[in-house]
Amino acid sequence: MMSEVTNTYEKVKAVILSAHKSSTTREKVNFYNFWAQNYDQDVAVLDYRAPCMAANSISFHFKGDRDAAVVLDVACGTGMVAKEMNTLGFKHFVGIDGSEGMLELARSCGLYQELKQSLLGEEPIPVQSGHFDVVVIAGALSVGQVPVRVVRDLCSCAKSGGYVCMTTRSNADNVEYKSALDGELEQMEREGLWTCVEATEVEEWERAVSEKEHGYIRGAVYLYQKL
Repeated sequence: MMSEVTNTYEKVKAVILSAHKSSTTREKVNFYNFWAQNYDQDVAVLDYRAPCMAANSISFHFKGDRDAAVVLDVACGTGMVAKEMNTLGFKHFVGIDGSEGMLELARSCGLYQELKQSLLGEEPIPVQSGHFDVVVIAGALSVGQVPVRVVRDLCSCAKSGGYVCMTTRSNADNVEYKSALDGELEQMEREGLWTCVEATEVEEWERAVSEKEHGYIRGAVYLYQKL
């Protein structure tokens, strides 16, 4: 049994490491289109916890009417965040992702009222500003994916008093990105755009895929409330 699990884990590592070789946006989108059908099973092998952690953070702090709340799920992938939040009482979701393959699977879960394709960082987020009770992005804020400046767009999408939940990795490959992200989040707080509700470091975030790391890597969950 152990050899079978290890073999599966090694295969998933190989798939993800191949994605790191994608340099252009089109190559990255093609990779996610290709990966979409196996994505949920593969990240389960990695014990990937970002969607659950984000949903739990939002659930703990959200005081409004969950039945009426409208959630913008950015880089929604196959719909993992919406599934987690739905079990916690949230019903209304709008999803955005760059991959049509991922959006097809998100569509099939039946939780989204609307799904839009958009390349984050290259195109404006195609939704109404100041409209959402919750904006969440789990997993895409990391080196080689979504640029740090996108967090300002996330803030713009939330209504006054709304929440923005973000996650990122804290491993060696993502140190510079996370430092820049932390700096931008703090700068936006100094500008009076939002206030930090929670910033939590998680020791066991997911199983490592880098050749330089073993065991579990660390990650972080941030929750901000728009002023």
